[in-house]
Amino acid sequence: MDPSISWFQPEQEGPAKHLWLRLWQTQQDFDNMNIKEIDSDVEALNNTINTQNQANINVINGKSDKTNSFLPRRRKFENRASTRGMNRHPEKVVGEFGGCPWRKDNYNYQRGIIGLHEEIEHFYEYMSPTKIEHRIRGDVIHRIERIIISMWPDAQVQVFGSYRTGLYLPTSDIDLVVIGKWSYLPLRTLEKEFLDKDIAEEGCIKVLDKASVPIVKLTDKKTEVKVDISFNMCNGVKSAELIKRYMRQFPVLPKLVYVLKQFLLERDLNEVFTGGISSYSLILMCISFLQLYHRPADQLKDANLGVLLIEFLELYGRKFNYMQTGIRIKDGGRYINKEEMQKDMIDGHRPSLLCIEDPLLPSNDIGRSSYGVLQVKRAFDYAYVALSNAVSPLNMYRDCLRQSILGRIVRVTDEVVRYRRWVEQQFSTLHSPPVGSPSLQFSKVIGTSRSPRSLSSSGSTSSVDSGTSSEGSDPPSRGISPNNNIHHIASQKSHPPKHHNMWAARKNNKNHNNQTNSTPPNVKRKRHMKNNRYHIEVE
Repeated sequence: MDPSISWFQPEQEGPAKHLWLRLWQTQQDFDNMNIKEIDSDVEALNNTINTQNQANINVINGKSDKTNSFLPRRRKFENRASTRGMNRHPEKVVGEFGGCPWRKDNYNYQRGIIGLHEEIEHFYEYMSPTKIEHRIRGDVIHRIERIIISMWPDAQVQVFGSYRTGLYLPTSDIDLVVIGKWSYLPLRTLEKEFLDKDIAEEGCIKVLDKASVPIVKLTDKKTEVKVDISFNMCNGVKSAELIKRYMRQFPVLPKLVYVLKQFLLERDLNEVFTGGISSYSLILMCISFLQLYHRPADQLKDANLGVLLIEFLELYGRKFNYMQTGIRIKDGGRYINKEEMQKDMIDGHRPSLLCIEDPLLPSNDIGRSSYGVLQVKRAFDYAYVALSNAVSPLNMYRDCLRQSILGRIVRVTDEVVRYRRWVEQQFSTLHSPPVGSPSLQFSKVIGTSRSPRSLSSSGSTSSVDSGTSSEGSDPPSRGISPNNNIHHIASQKSHPPKHHNMWAARKNNKNHNNQTNSTPPNVKRKRHMKNNRYHIEVE
């Protein structure tokens, strides 16, 4: 890569940037010194403990437990889409494909809010699952279903979540529910069977039997697709069907959800158990936003997606009263006072900070476990400011031909691009699951209303910035400054999509070597989180 390329937006250049970079780098040097000293002490202690206990290895469930139970293990980050660390080492995260593979070569992106609308359209087109990506998920479901039915012939395997609605990203997991009758949930039995059938490796399967909803989590050995299996949770299927009805009512909903899901995913704010918000909560927030929008629903069909995205971020990043207000989408949707909602809560449960009434079970608060929702709020606030400034007529750097506007808040990492290419190359000859598999019942969701671009080539790429963030959420995708001097990839040319009527706004690459090996690309990399401050360092 050309070392002279700037990773910053043009408007970020100046004396203030250089001053703060020097201060930030000095603080980084001090933190690195402290971390190294701590790591050396921990390593020495770890070696001592392992030596003393080498002869006394614990045996649990007939297996030798060689892990060190005296010291906490660092969390392993398995999120391919995460942009953590991009501020310090952008070349390791988006250096090969530039972070904006959805941008099309030789496409005349317009300025301001119209250019943002065009980029959202292309982002949705690029990130939508291809036929092969949908097919491999159907194959995973079929193999898992076959194992479960062979053990319990009377059981039923059903699909719910993003696979059923079609709103899944390339790295999203598959949600399955097993309906049956057991005295005790067969979590460990299922785990053992998956290991025996070589569906997943031992380190890639987990049983969460202490969770409020016990599940078996695994990563398919063949395709590296993640699967969550729950038991006797029938509301998941009903929720998916509910979302599909709202997708028909609001055609812009899937495109808005795709951008926002990617926005949260790359910041690790998409998981409830880590404090983020679930996909279901996010979709309900989008539905509420569209229901209460100041335009009739029929006009939303031709809405400017850039306007909708910015106003969504403004609502939930700045205006929404999380302390007193709950969200209800039933009966056309409205906001409801939390004191009124508490009357219907079971066992006197108090509404959570992010309070979303379950449309299928009013006594259930969908957002009750999202304890880190204020981080999500700050992330939305940051994104609102970034996009508003980018589309402002007063911004002299608003040329969308050279700089990606959407790329200021969203990035697609090199790992995701490489994984998608590997899938296309490795499973191009994979046949569809046989008739009768539950995966085929929902295959019409994919491809009927969208025709994803080929992944054999990326669109226009861009340089990336490493600007520090003034916002307190997890490491975001930073502003993009596509540079014609770097990273050009021969791309399959497609006709520009027909544009909708626009509303007025209120205010690369080196050639990629083909991977033909049968093993997935090496997408795991070490991430060192110094402390929480640098976990959310970049926007």
